[in-house]
Amino acid sequence: MKGLFTLPPASIALRGALLLAAFTASQARLAAADQLRAVAGVQGDSGKQALAFLPNEVWIHRGDSITWTFPTDERHTVTFLMPGQIRPRFQNGCPGSTPDGSSYDGTACVNSGVLMDGQTYTVTFPLPGNFKLTCLVHVYMTGVVHVLDPAEPLPHDQAFYDQEADAEQSELLSDASRLAGRGEGIVRRTSDTGVAAGIAEVVATTGGGVHTSSVMRFLRDQIVVHVGDTVEWTNLAPGVNHTVTFGAEPEDPFAPKSFNVTTDADGALHAVIGSPTDDVHSGLFGPAPGERVNVAQAPPGVTRFRVTFTAPGTFHYICTLHDTQGMVGTVMVHP
Repeated sequence: MKGLFTLPPASIALRGALLLAAFTASQARLAAADQLRAVAGVQGDSGKQALAFLPNEVWIHRGDSITWTFPTDERHTVTFLMPGQIRPRFQNGCPGSTPDGSSYDGTACVNSGVLMDGQTYTVTFPLPGNFKLTCLVHVYMTGVVHVLDPAEPLPHDQAFYDQEADAEQSELLSDASRLAGRGEGIVRRTSDTGVAAGIAEVVATTGGGVHTSSVMRFLRDQIVVHVGDTVEWTNLAPGVNHTVTFGAEPEDPFAPKSFNVTTDADGALHAVIGSPTDDVHSGLFGPAPGERVNVAQAPPGVTRFRVTFTAPGTFHYICTLHDTQGMVGTVMVHP
């Protein structure tokens, strides 16, 4: 009876080869997930931005990590808040930022802080779960990370995510190009002296979250008016704030409106400028955030800023947040 159930040498070798192949495939799968790469934001030129995590829905295994690259001139964060945590301002963090390579399991906030220009940030996920990803700078920039047990198969690999990101990038930037024409058309129909202070469109391109195509430009960036005319800037970009700033730029780009800015009866901000050397700063203005059930209704957003010009001259202005991306303009005032 001694060798009755002994496998032949060839069978042992075959079985060993199959086990090795299965182990190698498993290790390769895990290695790919360990090195999962994504991006936070993309841009065409610096004035056309996709405010998006690409991809914005991924599946990984417990213990794996994701590295996000921030390739744009626009600021973003990679942030995982605790369930139910009140969303903080990006200047405050959750609080502050957490080190590169931090772990997130839902018990404490993880936040990259504001990054841009090719910087990277890595997060490791030690426990299974479904975790929401957000950018604290842009409310309509979200995603989801699904963390599975290692025994469960992953539905996609890095090559799939790269292809998905490329396709979404092309669509979002194409949307931004279309939006530029739409924004200019809106203000031209509204007023002879209207300017769009940026425009954006929120879209949901996967089941994981939302993206925003955004134009960081003054549309009709050069406009000619006469003494006594009032120019009105309208922010058409949900989730994106801008400023209109004449003269000296505040040290803090997020500074509140200057003392010489008042509020009209309809809620619009208003200033009077009598010289190209006058300093006028609108402060941040933009549409109100989206509403949420069981959360107090937000007040109307301040979407308009008006300036009445009382003297001729050439008046240059900027958006303090996005001037380095080319968001600048000129008002030519004729007698």
